[in-house]
Amino acid sequence: MPELPDITVYLEALEQRVRGTRLQSVRIGHPFLLRTVDPPVSALSGRPVTALRRIGKRIALGFEGDLWLVLHLMIAGRLHWFPAGTKKSGRSALAEFTFDGGILTLTEAGTQRRAAMHVFGSSAALAAHDPGGLEVLEAPYEEFRARLTQGNHTLKRALTAPRTFSGIGNAYSDEILHHAGLSPVALTQKLHDAAIRKLYDSIRAVLPDWTRRLRADAHGGFPERVTAFRPDMAVHGRFGKPCPVCGTAVQRIRYADSETNYCPRCQTGGKLLADRALSRLLKSDWPKTIEELERL
Repeated sequence: MPELPDITVYLEALEQRVRGTRLQSVRIGHPFLLRTVDPPVSALSGRPVTALRRIGKRIALGFEGDLWLVLHLMIAGRLHWFPAGTKKSGRSALAEFTFDGGILTLTEAGTQRRAAMHVFGSSAALAAHDPGGLEVLEAPYEEFRARLTQGNHTLKRALTAPRTFSGIGNAYSDEILHHAGLSPVALTQKLHDAAIRKLYDSIRAVLPDWTRRLRADAHGGFPERVTAFRPDMAVHGRFGKPCPVCGTAVQRIRYADSETNYCPRCQTGGKLLADRALSRLLKSDWPKTIEELERL
């Protein structure tokens, strides 16, 4: 799922291409995509774009008259831009937005349709759609600390909960926790102040750093290589590969269709965390430490 760095770079690219231009027409390729009916999507036609905003992991385009179009890309949704006069790819689009200067398309890989589009008739309606997560890059430390410890959850769950923190998902939470040297299953209310400060500093280092990397990767064009799996990530998506800090093989915890990656030496003191599926299967044979795993 595109997260804060990806959404930021998308918004920067859209800012250059659609702000001040009129939306000429909208074509929706799949009826499931549009999740609201009032106002109708046709109400946006002919209106210029006056604002662009990130709402958590959503992209919001504001139009004249305080109307808002919100796109939630979910896991596999991606945006593509085609300047006016260029030929679009043959890939089927969930939606096509024709502006004065080009066409923006929304596609979604795979067969599961999770991406969503909403149209809101006011800024108040848009605000009601905001999950309310804290913007850590803007918040002082004490506010971050209070939000983190208001419930007793694992760090992984706390970082990725949209009502707790804004814009952080599965990929960058792995990178943040590795940068901070903290276990993904550490409980928020049991962290000492030094660990909370380290987590706060890591969020404010990792997210801007990746935003800069993605911006550079786009080379001034529209970002087309948006993915949660990048070869220069430290741990996310790198199961079995060496940790860039200590060389230990990166491990994982799998649950449903998501995966948490971590370094057992840098983050958990050499302890292997139980994988819900595999550890139940192996039972007493499940290795508990790096040394046991290496012997196997």
